[in-house]
This record gives sequence, C-alpha cells and structure tokens, in this order.
Amino acid sequence: MKAMILAAGEGTRLRPLTLTVPKVLLPVSGVPLIRHILAWLKSHGIREVAINLHYQGQKIRDALGDGRNLGMQIVYSPEDTILGTAGGVKRMAYYLDGPFVVHYGDVLTDFDLTDMLRFHQAKRAAATLSILKVSRPRSAGVIEMDADARVLGFTEKPAERATSSNLENGGTYILERAVLDHIPAEHPSDFGHDVFPALLARDLPVYGYVLKDDDYLVDIGTIEKYRQANEDMDAGRIRVGHEE
Repeated sequence: MKAMILAAGEGTRLRPLTLTVPKVLLPVSGVPLIRHILAWLKSHGIREVAINLHYQGQKIRDALGDGRNLGMQIVYSPEDTILGTAGGVKRMAYYLDGPFVVHYGDVLTDFDLTDMLRFHQAKRAAATLSILKVSRPRSAGVIEMDADARVLGFTEKPAERATSSNLENGGTYILERAVLDHIPAEHPSDFGHDVFPALLARDLPVYGYVLKDDDYLVDIGTIEKYRQANEDMDAGRIRVGHEE
C-alpha cells in the first residue's frame, strides 16, 4: 500500500522549537521524527509515501529528498493554503490508487500496522481508525464503538464531561479510495470535524482498531510530550526506531 504523512502544520504548541524547524524534523533521540515514522511504515512493507507540505516545507524536502537513500519513494504535495487533514489527502487522490494509510506527522508509534490492515480487510471497512484507550480523552477525537468495533460516533476534542467514552483517535487511518469521494476538492476539510461524521451519517462501515496495552504511541504536540518521546526512545520503550 501507499501512505500519506500529514506534515503541513506549524507546530505552534512546540514553539520556540518550531520557529526555525518544522515539527516533523525535530530530533527524537538524535533522528528527525519523520525518519522514525518512515522506518515504521517501511517495516510494514510500505515504501511509497506522499507528504503534504506548508510550513517550512522546503526543509522537509531537503532532509528527505526523493526517499531513495531510505529505500523508499517519496512525493510531495505543497499547499499554499493549508487544506486540513482531509483536504490535503484529497489533493493527492491521483496518487492514492487503492486502499491507503494516512498518518499524522506528529504521532510516534510502534503498533502493528500489518495487523490493523488485516482487521480492516476482515471487517470490509471503508475506514479503520487506530484507537487509543486513555483515562481522559480530551486532546483528540473521541470515539464511541459497539461490541463489534464498529464506530458509532466521533466527537472532535469534546469539552470536559461531554462524553463517557475512553477511546481516543490514535492518528493513523486505513482508508478505501471511495472515502475520497466524500472530501471536497481544493477546499479545507478535516477528518474529525467533517469526513468521519459524514461517513457515519451515511451508515458506511467505519471501524476502530484498538491498540494493545504494550503498543507505544505519543502525540508530539507539546514540549512535554516531545521530552517524553525522547526519554522513551533513549530508554528503549519504542520497538520500531530509526533504520540506518
């Protein structure tokens, strides 16, 4: 399969670190975050990757090139105006020619993406979302599921006590190409606010793949989380790291 990494954001919560460096190039244990993500994707057989760009995008191009030195093929989608998580993916519709992975560029993880694909295929899902069990799900989209793991509801960053669910969006999706039909072209659109609620309203099969207790995932959106990721990588708590 192909994958798309979302890397257009400015990383404002990580300032001053991101004043001169895009957040996907922040080093985690001495290696840019996006290199860890690419190594994880490659370990699951994905070698063709699209990356959208906006903030300091040329620095990302310069750091990765066309991917040949990583044993991958990388293409870029520069956005003069940020199109949102879904709008940026829609812009690459010509490239995404089958089921594909979407991964948020600030998420460092080591879960079994191959197993998630098997789950997606077994459920015949239109979309499968990685799901993280948390004690207070407020920093990302909150998901409600039935006993068969079918998603019943998706609320993007709800107010406190607005939901009783403890299931949070993990920032990795496997999508069938038909999902692109529900995203407007060249128009800002967001998966959490727009696309997933639209799929659910049409009763399309959306499922949640719940990460295991020993799977690692951190959303490097704040200085505190960035420090945690470096400590965890140095301590060997992440199973998939950088490939030389």
